[in-house]
Amino acid sequence: MNGSTKTKILDYVFLILGCALGAFATTAVMIPNGLTSGGLTGIVRIVQHFVDIDFSICYYAFAFVILIIVIITIGWKEARKVLVVTLMYPAIMLVFEHFDFELLEEKDLILAAIFCGVFSGACNGFVFWRGYAFCGTESIAKIIKQRLIPQADISRILLLLDGIIIIVSAFIYGKNIALYALVTQFISSKMVDFIIYGIETKIVQLNIITTKPEQISEYVMKEIGRGVTSRTIRGEYTGQEKKELVIMCSPRESMLIRRFLVQTDKSAFTTILHVDTVWGEGRGFSEIDK
Repeated sequence: MNGSTKTKILDYVFLILGCALGAFATTAVMIPNGLTSGGLTGIVRIVQHFVDIDFSICYYAFAFVILIIVIITIGWKEARKVLVVTLMYPAIMLVFEHFDFELLEEKDLILAAIFCGVFSGACNGFVFWRGYAFCGTESIAKIIKQRLIPQADISRILLLLDGIIIIVSAFIYGKNIALYALVTQFISSKMVDFIIYGIETKIVQLNIITTKPEQISEYVMKEIGRGVTSRTIRGEYTGQEKKELVIMCSPRESMLIRRFLVQTDKSAFTTILHVDTVWGEGRGFSEIDK
């Protein structure tokens, strides 16, 4: 079995897991507790208020309509990114609907909003992590950007769409339910970040401006075991040229480097940037093709 086949199998394992978590969030937490959210899920919940139809069937219908619009307006290349999940997610949800299972023993809107955010965020995280996407408001946002307002930022368009959906939900399900939807959305977004970045080693970037670059570089490379990138910079106020060292390392290693700086160059000007993740060769980094 070659590497490409293994990657594809792994993709589908995580896609099935993600879709199962999302289906569970909707059928076992959200719907039984009368909650809603943004995105296509929120649109379907609004429609369900007026039409007595299974969630999965309604979701299928809307997802396929959006998929067709994506193909017509943006093209097949973009549609391919969402096709697999468009077919898989509602199918798994249809199965979960027949189990008629509820996570909570009694109705609790706060717990429901929290756990709905956790499970739906895990769903999105696994799907995004493997390079796939849902055919929902994100696809609509891309269409609006490319066809109507190309100068607009897609994240702001998406935020506006989700905001409109939640506001409309407030008129249908009540203000409290809409506020719970915001809680769900917030937790979901944090869960996505955790799935994509949180399971990887935390990395910080040190930018050190120093007059003793050789000593510091030698320490970092030999004692810490990290790589160092250097560039020459010039202070406009003093007119003095110095070296700036750029180092990617763990938070613990940054403290060891700080101790060495205290002993070697107390005047070193150091900034620390928190990095979500680093792709590339090196100890503690994620390989870019994984």
